[in-house]
Amino acid sequence: MLELGCGTGRVLLPLAEVCGYIHGLDISEAMVAVCREKLQAAGMVGTKAQVEVEDITNFALGRTFDLIFAPYRVLQNLEPDIEDRARTLHAEGIKPLDALHLASAVEAKADYFCTCDDRFLKRAKAVDTGQTKVVSPLELITEVTQ
Repeated sequence: MLELGCGTGRVLLPLAEVCGYIHGLDISEAMVAVCREKLQAAGMVGTKAQVEVEDITNFALGRTFDLIFAPYRVLQNLEPDIEDRARTLHAEGIKPLDALHLASAVEAKADYFCTCDDRFLKRAKAVDTGQTKVVSPLELITEVTQ
């Protein structure tokens, strides 16, 4: 697994305890230093986890990962337009957190945004999401298997 924006290891450390291997990246040297200290104290440096100071918008690790994730507001912090779009979506009746998730997908130019929440789905389909198609899980399966 690869965590983008690992910070001090709030997510990385618990995952390192239960997964085979996790690699974390963060642009903050100070936060990575704290994460390394925590990993060393837990005896997990190198064998279960590794962290590096890297810009998550431009890095090359020379390997692939089965799962790449960016928890919390990592991706939203990269693009100020996301918050503006989220405010617009919220003004159109979408709950703030839902608006932020949908805005992130739209700004990333994702092909699909999938949700199981029927009320959110209905509201999200009623707003302009550009090229990002808002779908239910069943609709997504239908779309990608055609």
